[in-house]
Amino acid sequence: MTGQQTTLSALGLQARGGADSAITGLSVDSRAVKPGHLFAALPGSRVHGGEFIQYALRMGAAAILTDRKGAEIAAGELAASDAALVVAEDPRQALAGAAALFFGAQPGTAVAVTGTSGKTSVASFTRQMWDRLGLAACNIGTMGVQGAWTAPLAHTTPEPITLHRMLAEMTAAGVTHAAMEASSHGLDQRRLDGVTLSAAAFTNFSQDHLDYHAGFDEYFAAKAGLFDRVLPPDAVAVINIDGERGMQMHAIAQARGQEVLTIGSGDGADLRILGQRFDATGQTLRFCWNDVPHLTRLDLIGGFQAENVLAAAGLVIATGTPPAQVFPLLSEVVTVHGRMELAATRDNGATVFVDYAHKPGALSAALASLRPHVLGRIVVVFGAGGDRDRGKRPLMGQAAAEGADVVYVTDDNPRSEDPTEIRAGILQGCPDAIEIGDRAEAILRAVDTLQPGDALLIAGKGHETGQIVGEDVFPFDDREQASVAVAALDGRMT
Repeated sequence: MTGQQTTLSALGLQARGGADSAITGLSVDSRAVKPGHLFAALPGSRVHGGEFIQYALRMGAAAILTDRKGAEIAAGELAASDAALVVAEDPRQALAGAAALFFGAQPGTAVAVTGTSGKTSVASFTRQMWDRLGLAACNIGTMGVQGAWTAPLAHTTPEPITLHRMLAEMTAAGVTHAAMEASSHGLDQRRLDGVTLSAAAFTNFSQDHLDYHAGFDEYFAAKAGLFDRVLPPDAVAVINIDGERGMQMHAIAQARGQEVLTIGSGDGADLRILGQRFDATGQTLRFCWNDVPHLTRLDLIGGFQAENVLAAAGLVIATGTPPAQVFPLLSEVVTVHGRMELAATRDNGATVFVDYAHKPGALSAALASLRPHVLGRIVVVFGAGGDRDRGKRPLMGQAAAEGADVVYVTDDNPRSEDPTEIRAGILQGCPDAIEIGDRAEAILRAVDTLQPGDALLIAGKGHETGQIVGEDVFPFDDREQASVAVAALDGRMT
């Protein structure tokens, strides 16, 4: 992407006074500005990007994109500069469109997934099915970029410049299909605007991110933006209609004019779950499509995974693959790292699973879905993150108390908060829980309690490999800790 040059008008932008400056790059960080760049000074939760316009101008920015407030903040510096000024009502959306035009290329088939839980699994399962169809595919989200082209990511849904640069690079590398996670933050901040989507999926809705969103309705509205703004009217919406707000999202997609493919257990679902039979390592799924029943084996723990697999199948069908080619692939998908992942098995047969569930609804669903696989007790170890939605902490405790037989409350990324206060918030919902602040000790103690037929769920971190305390990140992997604990207690250490 070096040496590239275009103009403001070619990026769909119009400057005050009509100047059509030559643009050599895009930046949202004033420290990354180079001569000829368009600098986007965006409103933020703590500080407005307009405060950094003066630095971008010193670095040689050819144009500034901002809103009225940003222009007012830097009025003096802008008046003394030759840089073009673009003032937009929604500068984030304008930046997304400009980034799409600047970088140009995107995979020919792209889909997105939103919902409180299941985004990572659905995106991964979709990519895995495309892989098995011989298509060059990637999934983009919490785990970074995986598949035919790989890259790390700082955010589940990258900001538009990073996202569109990445889409162009993977396209140049031969990637034709991409499945991306659409977080509520990313949708609210217009990060996916400008991506040409063929289909999108909605998984479910429960409490999360109320530290960012003002309430449930605002949180839902952010997710609905995928269907009422980003997904084109001629695209396909894959909607799980079983859970809370499913039918509401269905109505939004229909009002937009999108074809809707539904998932659920009721008679009205296009991909309808007819039954599930669980065992220690997975499940047998019976489902229906066009009134024809199908039977498949899923090597996946948790009843909710059937919905995730069918959502992925719906996306693959929605993007042109005949169902007869899709359904045999369901048995071949494998779990995402840290998503109901079998981490260790004790000599007595007790199992230890690791899952990313860090929200009340997700924890409740994980425990409920694990129950049919377990003959004995369910033991859970979990915590809650610091500097995040405090209201969900007692709800997390309540979910654990209702879903598990033995509960251990421990630390999980306390960040700048006092971890004892975080645990106290959780314990309001599960006063009989065992409190052990040190996460490694909590895991060891929980593993030690496991009897034949029991299962331990270590929830909250999933694939993460660090514990955030203050501003430091200390190495910590739940899977590794589980394996070490089992090896030590069963005498496998050498």
